[in-house]
Amino acid sequence: MNKRAVKYIIGLVILVLLLSLLFRNRSPFGRNNTSFASDPGKEITKIEFLQGNKSLTLEKSGENWLLNGSGATRKSGILFIIRVLNEIQIKSPVSPGLFESEITSKKIEQVKVRVFGNRKLLNSFIVYKTSSNIYGNIMKKAAGSKPFIVYMPGFEGDIGSAFTLNELFWQPYTVFNLLPSEIASVDFENLTDTVNSFTIENVNSNYKFSDKNRNISGWDTALVTRYLSYFTRIPFESWVFNISDEEKKKIETTLPVYTIKVKTNPGKEITLTLWPRIIQTGDSAFVDTDRLFGKTETRDEFFLIRYFDIDPLLKKRSYFFPR
Repeated sequence: MNKRAVKYIIGLVILVLLLSLLFRNRSPFGRNNTSFASDPGKEITKIEFLQGNKSLTLEKSGENWLLNGSGATRKSGILFIIRVLNEIQIKSPVSPGLFESEITSKKIEQVKVRVFGNRKLLNSFIVYKTSSNIYGNIMKKAAGSKPFIVYMPGFEGDIGSAFTLNELFWQPYTVFNLLPSEIASVDFENLTDTVNSFTIENVNSNYKFSDKNRNISGWDTALVTRYLSYFTRIPFESWVFNISDEEKKKIETTLPVYTIKVKTNPGKEITLTLWPRIIQTGDSAFVDTDRLFGKTETRDEFFLIRYFDIDPLLKKRSYFFPR
């Protein structure tokens, strides 16, 4: 082999090595098009969602996260969105035809996401929420960038739903959060077993217990106090956003199983109504023994609440009497 050939081979090897180093860390789609995940080494302290003329901000303040600058947030929701922002990866590219049919033609409105760390912009991208895939999204780095279906490894579910401007999603999933001293009265109505309905009233720090018609004696004050302490935190599982008006009407026209009306010392009133949850599978239907539909007068949305969480309030009248 002559010197010229040797030099050519050496030059070719060097060129291959340089190209290897240059493209070793690059995505096959181009880094600018695919860097959806934030750098896990940099703390996320603020998240902004922008959709049309609406916006929603989640921002860390000390050890807590605030909704739009002042509202309390749901811890599990914050932990989930931060995990998504740190771990999302591309599942597959989206063809221009698919983007046209699933996003453009359906006029799906984009959600612009901006992620900050200590006031510095860490990342930004666009989310198009869609039911065309199980991950619930098609995303772009910018309006003119390539579209992709994005997912979170190890989570085979809808991550698109987490990019929402619905404030209810980010607020704590709590029905009651009251100290006993804040409760003026509780009116519990068992609509399937009316003899177990009761009312508790706090009159000048003295309790009255009645069966809706007359005062009852012989009950244990300690058991009444314990019952009222359960109102300190009664959570629900999730909102039921994706049901039609027809389904809502069907639930509301069904006889409730329980209503719990609480009046507070500041003069507010909270009424929780609970309905059986009917699960339809094909031509058959059955009652869910683990969850109920719930609703308060303050919201038009229904939520799911587990019997496990609401059970402390579903007492029979005999509970309050010494055994």
